[in-house]
Formats: sequence, C-alpha cells, structure tokens
Amino acid sequence: MAGHLAFVGLGSNLSGPREQVARALRALGGLPHTRVLAQSSLYRSAPIGFLEQPDFINAVAKLETALSPRALLDALLDLEHECGRTREFRNAPRTLDLDVLLYDDLRYHEHGLTIPHPQMHLRAFVLRPLLEIAPDCVIPGIGAVQEALQGCRQQELEMTT
Repeated sequence: MAGHLAFVGLGSNLSGPREQVARALRALGGLPHTRVLAQSSLYRSAPIGFLEQPDFINAVAKLETALSPRALLDALLDLEHECGRTREFRNAPRTLDLDVLLYDDLRYHEHGLTIPHPQMHLRAFVLRPLLEIAPDCVIPGIGAVQEALQGCRQQELEMTT
C-alpha cells in the first residue's frame, strides 16, 4: 500500500487507561487502508489544564495510511466514540483521546483539524513517545522533536511496563 506517513497520539485516564490505549493501538491497524508501522511504549503523565483528575496513559503510533487527513481524523473520532468518549469540558477526563499529530510534512488548518497538532511541541507526553519511534522526526514549522523536548524538561513523564 502506497500511503502517507502519519503519527497519532493516544491518551486515556478513565475506565482502565492502559487497556483503552492498548485496544486503540490494535484498532488503528483495522482502519481502512491503514497499517501500524510502529508504536511507542506507554507513558504515565500528569494532567494538564484541569488538574483534578487521574494521571494519563499516553502513547504514539506511526501509521501508513491512504486516508486523507480529514478521513483519518473522522476515523479516530469514531474510535473515541466507540470507547465511550464524551466531551464535557476542555481537558476533561476521558476514556480515549486520539489526535492526528503529523501527516507527512503537511502544514494544514481547517475547522477542527490543524496539522501539526498545535500543542504537540509543548507536551512531553507526545514528544518523548514520538522520539522513541521516530528519532529523526521534525515538526513542520517548529523543528526537531529532540529540541522541542528540551523545552518540556519540567514535565514529569514515566515509562510504564
């Protein structure tokens, strides 16, 4: 399958977060015209924004996909919904959060979809797992993931087994 290279961020802090992320990683490979090329380890991170909630389990997956950016996002939103995701307020606890982080070297914005993900360069829980599976990765308009991660040193992140 000739396709596009995309990176997807995964996170959960409700209803068995480790299992939610593991299930979502498996489900990504079942998306139409998509295969998982690599997946990071799982990482535990503290919440950002709304702090009165459990820690998150996060990961990043590297995909090859023939889906367009919008079709990929729509498929991810469907997976979130299947896993019971509700959107009560910004940064609320969630069963599953799936984000298109990167799609080839595209810089793109439309309603509800910005690539690269607009906050990814500020989040250790995205950068460290991304660096694990794509050590030479560059965020278009930002720079090397390794350099962006240096700006997130104060954010605690723990690899889990």
